Amino acid sequence: MSNRITKHIPNFITCCNLISGCMAVLAAFAGDTTSTLMWVVIGAAFDFMDGFAARLLKAYSPVGLQLDSLADLITFGLAPSLLCYSMLGSCEYNSNSTLLMYITPLLGFLLVTFSAIRLAKFNTDTRQSTSFLGLPVPANALFWCGLFYSDITLLEERPWITIILIIIFSFLMVSEIPMFSLKFKSLGWSENKIRFVFLIVTLAILILLGISGIPAVIGWYIILSLLTKGQK
Repeated sequence: MSNRITKHIPNFITCCNLISGCMAVLAAFAGDTTSTLMWVVIGAAFDFMDGFAARLLKAYSPVGLQLDSLADLITFGLAPSLLCYSMLGSCEYNSNSTLLMYITPLLGFLLVTFSAIRLAKFNTDTRQSTSFLGLPVPANALFWCGLFYSDITLLEERPWITIILIIIFSFLMVSEIPMFSLKFKSLGWSENKIRFVFLIVTLAILILLGISGIPAVIGWYIILSLLTKGQK
């Protein structure tokens, strides 16, 4: 009986991630950047815990793998896309073209599209069991939610910055660029040197900049991955 219950614990945690994503979507619809960021962070915590629980309880399943990706698509794909859509829709464009003003916000949905492609690739790629190829969707979501939380005024005045970043991050998610994982199999320095360096610098960034430093943390993750070529 206990085994039957145990095997469902990771999926239950994944569903908590999904519910967090739904809350993030509602907040994004309302243009509430603070609440969106909060729910995405909560979803990221659940996303970490479901994998940890699955490894700890040895409760792996094909259903769990697919459920995890479906939840991630909502929390880390749709929520930031809606933020981009909302922000680009509120910008003032130096054009009288109604078509331009209608089409430009739709570029925000490139993020959810490429998030879906990224997750599909991850589920079918055996090379990504201990590290990643391309930017993980949680990192993408944290970047966008942190960016809009930090300073939306600059982005509203210069929508081209957001558009360029959308294109860059869409490419990063489906690229073949190696990126390291934060999963610790032990606490030894030699096996986890890159992870420890990342966490130490991340802590310093967050102490100096607070929550507004989240985009810088994601930028640091990308740079360190490029420098170390995603070493395990």
